[in-house]
Amino acid sequence: MTQPRLGFIGIGLMGDPMARRLLAAGFAVTVWNRTVEKTNALRDAGATVADSIGELVEGVDVVMLCLANTAVVESVVFGEGGVSAHGRKAQRLIDLSSSDPAATRGFAERLEKESGMRWVDAPVSGGVAGAEAGSLAIMCGGTEADIEAVRPMLTPLSARVTHMGPVGAGQVTKVCNQMIVGCQAAVIAEMVALAEASGVDASRLTEALAGGFADSRPFQILTPRMAASEYSSPAWHLRTLLKDLDMAMAQSQRIGSATPMSGLAAQLMRAHVSHGHAEHDPATLVEAYRRKE
Repeated sequence: MTQPRLGFIGIGLMGDPMARRLLAAGFAVTVWNRTVEKTNALRDAGATVADSIGELVEGVDVVMLCLANTAVVESVVFGEGGVSAHGRKAQRLIDLSSSDPAATRGFAERLEKESGMRWVDAPVSGGVAGAEAGSLAIMCGGTEADIEAVRPMLTPLSARVTHMGPVGAGQVTKVCNQMIVGCQAAVIAEMVALAEASGVDASRLTEALAGGFADSRPFQILTPRMAASEYSSPAWHLRTLLKDLDMAMAQSQRIGSATPMSGLAAQLMRAHVSHGHAEHDPATLVEAYRRKE
């Protein structure tokens, strides 16, 4: 059986390593990115670079998106010359982005009505390291048939693919993931600052608490960076985490579910972003608590 031809839109921190893994798995991959220069290395790795979204869509069986936010997804899919204008009934779209659940359900209905394409929301967790290693956790929304059809192309990217329910369920699950990550990032920052102010060497906290109830991947990643004030080459940006917490707040308002901790974490991050830290590592949150000399 011939492998499906893949189109990948969005060559950023996560998109580049994911596209590379698909190439390494033997898929024919065509890529498109607004900033063309970001596709040069993938061309050298064997990908075909499309000159337009339309050219990409017309030459592939499955379109994969890895984009910054819900607005960019809408623009790429439904904007002039976008995916919907060139899609056909036999194709599927896989959205690996973290997008708003309600908007995602609306996008899926609109895309199928306009082009016949089927939508699978498949947001990921695991960061750049997970994308490079193919160890991402992928949480999917869509029909059982659609999830099974796209599973072979998600396997090279992931340690686990979980079908969470109909379209939008994957995005709700990612929101839940980010609520935990965001609240942890906020409390880890104040914890590191408290340890330092109390005369404790914060660089030893990860060793001391490893394996205990406080241990977690955010703890292991953020604590050493905060303790060392090492913020270069961030694995992800504060604006991204805030965007996801804002989506959690929006979802909580839609369904009437209380989310006070996530709301507070979002406001703390919004204050930090307002001081010029949008593009910085979430580890910089510790600076909001450190005593100024």
